[in-house]
Amino acid sequence: MKQLLQEFFKGVFIENPTFRLVLGLCPTLAVSTSIINGFGMGVAATFVIVGSNVIVSLVRGIVPSKIRIPCFIVIIATFVTIVELVMKAYYPELSKALGMFVPLIVVNCIVMARAEAFASKNSTIRSLFDGLGMGVGFTGALVIISIIREFLGNGTLLGLRVIDGFEPLLLFILAPGALLVIGMLIGTVNMIARHS
Repeated sequence: MKQLLQEFFKGVFIENPTFRLVLGLCPTLAVSTSIINGFGMGVAATFVIVGSNVIVSLVRGIVPSKIRIPCFIVIIATFVTIVELVMKAYYPELSKALGMFVPLIVVNCIVMARAEAFASKNSTIRSLFDGLGMGVGFTGALVIISIIREFLGNGTLLGLRVIDGFEPLLLFILAPGALLVIGMLIGTVNMIARHS
């Protein structure tokens, strides 16, 4: 059980996809303008990472090495399709807000990297915990970035005005603001990691 928890916490802290591995920045830049969008994308990506990790781990022994990447893409695309259909059916506003970035989870480097580098070489249970850790780490990073950007760019949190008279800084809703926030957070995380 200790090894499984290590796999989980590795994805959350040590190998956080956004802050440590610097993967998946395209959806991070695009959807982190509000907490709801960031959380929704994180949950969607977590479902895909966990599901694809488990299935890739289960079929790793029967898939020929020459066609493993196309097989991984089909597995990942299946989970992305499930997420997209569920989101459109039950959360249409979120689906509209996330737009094309949900289908693009298929080619998200976090998902492909975990399938190729971890799930194809490890047991199903370890792959499950690895996927959960990476998904929670990605979701956490998206939410932290979204909190900062939504507050500074709109003066709101979860769509509610926080401080009366606060003049929002439009820069933080735009891509350059996202890059500034992500850069500052990556620097902070690296500084903390270096001193611990």
